[in-house]
Amino acid sequence: MERLIDFSRDRQMLCGGCGRRFVVDLDWVDRWEQTKETCPGCGMDSPRVTLDSGDPALDDDRVAQFSWYHTSTQPDWPTRAFDPAAVLAPETRRMMGGEQRVSAWAARQRAKALHVGTYEAAVHNMLRRIRDQADQRSQFYVYRVRLKPSVVVREGWLVDPSNFVGDVVLDEVCPPGVDAARYLNYHEDPGGLSLALGRGAIASVQRIAVPLPDTWDGGWTATGKLARFMQPPSSRAVLGRELGASLAGRLPVNLQDQFASAAAFAEGEDPEQWARWTSGLFDLIDDPTRVLAALDQQDPREV
Repeated sequence: MERLIDFSRDRQMLCGGCGRRFVVDLDWVDRWEQTKETCPGCGMDSPRVTLDSGDPALDDDRVAQFSWYHTSTQPDWPTRAFDPAAVLAPETRRMMGGEQRVSAWAARQRAKALHVGTYEAAVHNMLRRIRDQADQRSQFYVYRVRLKPSVVVREGWLVDPSNFVGDVVLDEVCPPGVDAARYLNYHEDPGGLSLALGRGAIASVQRIAVPLPDTWDGGWTATGKLARFMQPPSSRAVLGRELGASLAGRLPVNLQDQFASAAAFAEGEDPEQWARWTSGLFDLIDDPTRVLAALDQQDPREV
């Protein structure tokens, strides 16, 4: 079951000072993040994005009925036999203090919760990683996640429990007998519900690569805009920023900076490949129905 996908939807705010709840658009949130807006009730700079009380995923019985999403550079997420130490070189193992400490580190990595959320949160996460974690030209995948019908969901919801690098220890949010915990996501699709869960809660996943192989290129090839890239390197970089910014300006304000960063033209790139990559990213937000249709064509992989 799919929920309505709407990157531009209004957000619920809750003032920590006077307790007032109110609804705002994304432009208001953007101004508030720049300290240009305050609570309309008490005038204090203490509101935060909060959950919509009408979010259907607050119904325990419906959580497993919904599709959940994740984006990753891993082609086999979530890996069945997850061994984070497998990629460590001998020198790295020595620098970490030897095999005993490597084993302890690997155990901590395996203890981390997986994260799934709304389609919007998954796309937002990908753009954030591209901007903040040097993943600009990494191969990304969009995963649609189906939960087991028997999944046990923690009662209520939590404020985003992630630490500064986005990690959550599964046992800290899912006590014995609980498979998944809902939390208010502050970082991706702010105000939306995400889940922290273990691999055992997932029944199957479907995967597509980003961008889609038949992605639209914004008409740049047909209109001759790409011909303008046959210029000195500095001019190509400027043009790439201009074209990327023109697409970013058509997106919701809370995605514009991240998209512009992800769409930055790197010297030495093939212009047509860059155009298809950039317009493919844009298409994830502008026309998610194409992504859902592509996922529908993929056979589910049991986890």
